[in-house]
Amino acid sequence: MKKILGTGNALVDIVTFIENEDLLRHFSFRKGSMQLVDLSLSEKIKKTITEFKTVFSSGGSAANTIHGLAMLGTPAGFIGTIGNDGTGNFFESELKKSGVKTYLKKSHTPTGTAVALVTPDHERTFATYLGAAVELDPADLDLDVFRNYDILYIEGYLIYNIDYVNRACLIAKKLGMKIAIDLASFNVVEEKIDEFRETIKNYADIVFANREEAKAFTGAEPEEALRIISEQCDIAVVKIGAEGSYIRSGSKIIKTGTFPVKCCDTTGAGDLYAAGFLYGLAKDMPLEKCGWYGTYLAARVIEITGARIAPDLWPDIRKKISEL
Repeated sequence: MKKILGTGNALVDIVTFIENEDLLRHFSFRKGSMQLVDLSLSEKIKKTITEFKTVFSSGGSAANTIHGLAMLGTPAGFIGTIGNDGTGNFFESELKKSGVKTYLKKSHTPTGTAVALVTPDHERTFATYLGAAVELDPADLDLDVFRNYDILYIEGYLIYNIDYVNRACLIAKKLGMKIAIDLASFNVVEEKIDEFRETIKNYADIVFANREEAKAFTGAEPEEALRIISEQCDIAVVKIGAEGSYIRSGSKIIKTGTFPVKCCDTTGAGDLYAAGFLYGLAKDMPLEKCGWYGTYLAARVIEITGARIAPDLWPDIRKKISEL
């Protein structure tokens, strides 16, 4: 089985269920987006949400994907930066318990947090304080760590640290690794479109995007967006929510459906889709199967609160995956 190394923002998620969209309007947040906030605004938001139901869990897009891969039995590692604090220790412990090999630098800056504001329609809007996560340094990347892996998975939120992304990709390419990139959030794509275009053109083998991200990147609806993205990488994936996903490699196009699901919170759906898909690739499965693995994991995570599926649910998930 291929080994997968992920890198991204090491964050702890604060999933909060709000009663309506008033809070989003109050803070001028675009629904469904990811907003970067400073420590002051992050603390203000946290004080505002105390009246609502809140769940804490380890998060960060790439870390969620890597956690899912490890729970499926895939050899996996994660590179990130955390604070030398209780929140950082919580983040590290959660990954290690799942079997992930961690490469975490510790900082005096507080560990980053992502407040996920979940509206009654189950859509989530993130207010993210990166904290120590933003201190990922290209100089800290160790070629010997990369040698142990076959695929590098990069979350799109790292596009703000383009020097780090470029260095990680150059090392991966030098070692013959495949590079998978997730486009992260439509507003991030809109803001950093030039950096995304250069990164995907120069390095990407596999690209994941949802409907909104794909449109922000290409200006097109899913099927046309899939074609445009596929011209720049080996495998393009466009997720279309309740309608499933499109996968394209060369001229081959695959459409997956969905599984019956009772949606609670869409946080982590894209991350777990990537985990299932990459699990299939790690086992050299056909692309159609990879897509269904991803779809199944996404369906399971949106039935629970937060982006991490509880350990006691994984035996049944592994059994179902083996039967697909």
